[in-house]
Amino acid sequence: MKIRKGDRVKVLAGKDRGKEGVVMSALPTRGKVIVEGVNVAKRHQRPTRMTMQGGIIDKDMPIQVSNVAVISPGDGRPTRVGYRVDADGRKVRICRRTGVDLDS
Repeated sequence: MKIRKGDRVKVLAGKDRGKEGVVMSALPTRGKVIVEGVNVAKRHQRPTRMTMQGGIIDKDMPIQVSNVAVISPGDGRPTRVGYRVDADGRKVRICRRTGVDLDS
């Protein structure tokens, strides 16, 4: 999976199409990511030791990774992700449109 935690992404499909957000966590085995402020659902929360307050909370739910695209740091538009090997042998993610490194 080419999208990682901390990437800025744009939603391409679904009820939140057009929204942008930061990836809070990636779930590579399920092929999903959790994006901040996207695909928010209401969930009933029982009071526990950690959360003394119970009630209905807003929870960010996973979204299919094929429905999001990384935003290019160069021009701020959605782009695909590619790979390039550096001179010192490291594999670096790059923006397909502009060629800018995403891992810098």
